Amino acid sequence: MNVMKFGGTSVGSPERMKSVAKLITRSGEPTFVVLSAMSGTTNSLVEISNYLYKKNPEGANEVINNLETKYMDHVENLYQNDDYKTKTREFLRDRFSYMRSFTKGIFTSFEEKIIVSQGEIMSTNMVNNYLQEQGIKSILVDALSFMRTNKNSEPDLLYIKEHLHEVMEKNPGYQIYITQGFICRNAYGEVDNLLRGGSDYTASLIGAALPADEIQIWTDIDGMHNNDPRFVDHTTAVHQLNFEEAAELAYFGAKILHPTCVQPAKYAGIPVRLKNTMEPDAEGTIINNELGRGTIKAVAAKDNITAIKIKSSRMLLATGFLRKVFEIFESYQTPIDMITTSEVGVSMSIDNNAHLDEIVDELKKYGTVTVDEDMCIICVVGDLDWHNVGFETIATDAMKDIPVRMISYGGSNYNISFLIKESDKKRALQSLSDTLFK
Repeated sequence: MNVMKFGGTSVGSPERMKSVAKLITRSGEPTFVVLSAMSGTTNSLVEISNYLYKKNPEGANEVINNLETKYMDHVENLYQNDDYKTKTREFLRDRFSYMRSFTKGIFTSFEEKIIVSQGEIMSTNMVNNYLQEQGIKSILVDALSFMRTNKNSEPDLLYIKEHLHEVMEKNPGYQIYITQGFICRNAYGEVDNLLRGGSDYTASLIGAALPADEIQIWTDIDGMHNNDPRFVDHTTAVHQLNFEEAAELAYFGAKILHPTCVQPAKYAGIPVRLKNTMEPDAEGTIINNELGRGTIKAVAAKDNITAIKIKSSRMLLATGFLRKVFEIFESYQTPIDMITTSEVGVSMSIDNNAHLDEIVDELKKYGTVTVDEDMCIICVVGDLDWHNVGFETIATDAMKDIPVRMISYGGSNYNISFLIKESDKKRALQSLSDTLFK
């Protein structure tokens, strides 16, 4: 059994839903399908929540009414059979009436999560009804019945596996199993969400729990490209990536995949394939535990980076200096991306400036602090083990005309990163592409 995940744009209209239905049924094999909310729906649901936080039920009801009209139009264009039109309309009316019930009482983050969850609940119902209208033996599986996080807001892997197996044992013989992405219950049974990775994370967790033969993430691009196609011409999809390489690229800017969402698949040894709904026959990118030796795979860029340098002659041979510095970032829950050190200084980069002023103020206790904003991290990913003599030189040669603020190499066997000004990003990406891939 394969797991197939489709994002919001893939189910963003009746035509796209019909295309997804063809994709998930063309193999004829049992398939577990994870769907996001229709594109634009989650933004509307967040807008509804914002009105309710501000105690403006009229504003919330207006957005609800507009969204309901949009969905009812989709029903008319999606189904041919009047019975299925009526069945789906009744379900949607019930959902929108449920949303309106929140305009009459206290509104908290608990109610917000319930409202935001409605997008996936509606999209999965619509697609499941369409499949049944087409004579496909499909079943809608409620993600809230098996997807749960623990008290640390991390997926409860044992619970997920046990309850998903119960669902499968009670419902054998279906060709298509459909569930929601993103939503879950927390350790207290409340409606919640998986936060980072969202629907991709759901697909990976399901694939690991089944276990699946392959997990397919379907988007509107044919795999992970070897450079950013928004800035560089003639990029191509990477045929194969190791899980570690994919995580590096995702973390440093490749938006097609969240860096943590494939971890369950990695630990279970299940390959993840990135596919394009617009070009379903394109090969896409396969992510697995294999490592292609002697190749540089791709380049990614991460914007909105701030570099912080603290310089102190007292640092020399001072035990505990770095610990004190790291504790400051930890106290403000601000992760560090890159770090380089010397005998008299340490430079770090962060991508969250929410507590920058407080962090800088604390760091001044230990030395002279300078800050560079509007920076960008360029990450080169591939087989960059230090035994591959000269591989790092190829990357640095491509950057010879670009002012580089920091270089990070050796933290892993898979990347070398450069911190540069955002204004130099396009030039750097193009130079790396010309040097590494042409």
